[in-house]
Amino acid sequence: MGFGLSVLDVSPVSSGSNGAQALRNTLELARLADRLGYERYWLAEHHNLPTIASSAPEIMIGHVANVTERIRVGAGGIMLPNHAPLKVAETFRVLESLHPKRIDLGIGRAPGTDPVTATALRRSQDGLGAEDFPERFGELLAFSGDGFSEDHPFQSVVAMPADVALPPIWLLGSSGYSAIAAGKMGLGYAFASHFSPADPAPAMCAYRERFQSSEDFERPSAVLAVAVICGESNEEARRLASSMELAWVRMRSGKPGPLPSPEEALGYPYTPAERRLADAYRSMQVVGDPQTVGTRIEELAEHTAADEVMIITNVFAHAERLRSYERLAEVFDIATPSR
Repeated sequence: MGFGLSVLDVSPVSSGSNGAQALRNTLELARLADRLGYERYWLAEHHNLPTIASSAPEIMIGHVANVTERIRVGAGGIMLPNHAPLKVAETFRVLESLHPKRIDLGIGRAPGTDPVTATALRRSQDGLGAEDFPERFGELLAFSGDGFSEDHPFQSVVAMPADVALPPIWLLGSSGYSAIAAGKMGLGYAFASHFSPADPAPAMCAYRERFQSSEDFERPSAVLAVAVICGESNEEARRLASSMELAWVRMRSGKPGPLPSPEEALGYPYTPAERRLADAYRSMQVVGDPQTVGTRIEELAEHTAADEVMIITNVFAHAERLRSYERLAEVFDIATPSR
């Protein structure tokens, strides 16, 4: 296997359960991923979605790092429009202080939520688009050690603790913009293929072509995030996948809710338009038995020249989610970490 295998987690909330349990499930999955030999464990940031409990990745990173020993832990990602760059720099310097050489800082351009919630997060409608991202990201880099120009109003502000470097920074995206920017700045790059129907190969290629080495990244580091459900059989995997298909339809229809059971999902009376939405989401997933899933992941990694494939698995039963990651670890024989 010429690529690493990692985990992306949104702390999914299942029908009949709750957010507190979803966060505890995250800690259990992180312990398992650490034991199995996965490379990284990244926590996402989403807001105002009853399906997802991962609203504060900066808090969960510390907890996950505390209950694991080896695996790198990071944000996949911090949605920069929602945060003051100084606060992000200080938060991740603290995390790096407590868990040296194990923290990653993934940065996203989108708010990870709807416009009304984005306004509530920022208390203002200013900058709801991504247009101010370069300026905000420039501030983050300046606080991380690059420094401000002498005439900048923040020139005297230092992110504390000052004697700790910021963890490696990754740009997240599903387009060429983030890929090119990450390459030119010598950062890591992660493509969100788990919710984007776009072919990731052009962006991944653009990142490599424009990559310039940096202190944190001597060579390109490209991650491909993929939605995967690895079942005991193809039929069982498709049954498990039905939950997220219905959840996706409800979310896209403006009626999000907790992850439904497979029984509810399979019995749901889809309209033709809803069925098209479900089928479109299904096409973005890798679903099947271990052999089917392993072959498809290999194909995707080869197609995109990914250095790492980051797996997100959202199914109704937490035990089935754990088992899916166990099957993947067996397929790729990652018991001995590559690093």
